[in-house]
Parts: sequence; structure tokens; C-alpha cells
Amino acid sequence: GHDTTASALAWLLYNLAQHPQHQDRCRQEVQELLQGRNPQEIRWEDLSQLPFTTMCLKESLRLHPPVTAVSRRCTQDLALGPGQVVPKGVITLLSIYGTHHNPDLWPDPLVYDPLRFSPEKCKERSPLAFIPFSAGPRNCIGQNFAMAELKVVVALTLATFRLLPSPRGPPRRRPELILRAQGGIHLLLEPLPRSS
Repeated sequence: GHDTTASALAWLLYNLAQHPQHQDRCRQEVQELLQGRNPQEIRWEDLSQLPFTTMCLKESLRLHPPVTAVSRRCTQDLALGPGQVVPKGVITLLSIYGTHHNPDLWPDPLVYDPLRFSPEKCKERSPLAFIPFSAGPRNCIGQNFAMAELKVVVALTLATFRLLPSPRGPPRRRPELILRAQGGIHLLLEPLPRSS
């Protein structure tokens, strides 16, 4: 899971650099949560107290899912509708990227909008519209650990640095087994003033 987590983290930091208003709101959320504690003292129970940061993370996973597709072999005939059957033994492919960019599920699917993941908006759509870790009995066993790891890293990063876009311009997606950026993702890090 380190490749997928690294991909998710790189795209998340890229999205926050591109959207300073969201970055600032995440930073404020982290600072309010820590209330003067050293960022290195972030605790497990703190991670559930970062709702906007979590929305930003989920929106980044929607736009740039580290795993863009999964395949499954049908273990029995699967009826899709009248006269439509996927026979037992057929390997099917589910496009996570396609699902996450489907305009019927996600209006303006290319726009980075963390508020899509507000509690109200989440109630309005199927839980299967957002599947960066797949779904069902064979979903990613490490999804909770990955989400916790991403929250810790982004909290520690935003407590120390301001993320700025690179003058190199936007990265080009390179979909392989894991979604990567051709030539990597480059950002500028500006140290934040230390509070005394």
C-alpha cells in the first residue's frame, strides 16, 4: 500500500497547492485542533476531528484515484436486467476513474470541490459513487490505515509549510497500475513563521 498512499498524498498536496483557500481552511482546522500543542503530538483521536481536511482528501481521491480500475471474475451468472446476463467465469473491469468522473454522479466532475463530501451531499448519492478503495468483501484491507496516514502527513505538512504551485505547470497523469504523474509532482514549500 505504500505506492497507493504515496500517489494519494502527492495528488492531495498538489490539489491543496492549487486551491490556497482550501489549504488555508485545512491549516486553520489543524491549528484549532492542536490548540498550541506541537504538531508532532497529534493523536489518533484527533484524526476524526478534521472534517474539512477529510473532505479535501476524499475529493482528491475522487479526482485522482490511486488505483484507477479493478477487475473481478464472476463466480455465478449475474443478471443485469431483462435479457442481460454476465456469465459465470467472465472477468469484468470496473473503472474507478470513470465512476469518479461520471457527470451523472458528479456534476462538473473535473472541478476540485471538497464540499461534495459534506455530510448533506453524501446522503444524496449512492455510497458506490465513491470507491477509491473498491467496495464489497474484496475492498482494500488497508483503507482505514491509509486514511489515517494521509491525515497525519497533511496535518504535519500544513502545520509547517505553505504549499505553492510549481512554475512547471500542471502534471500529466500517467495511469499505470497506480496513477502517477509523468515526471512527478513538483511543489514549492514555503516555511511558515514559527509561533513563539
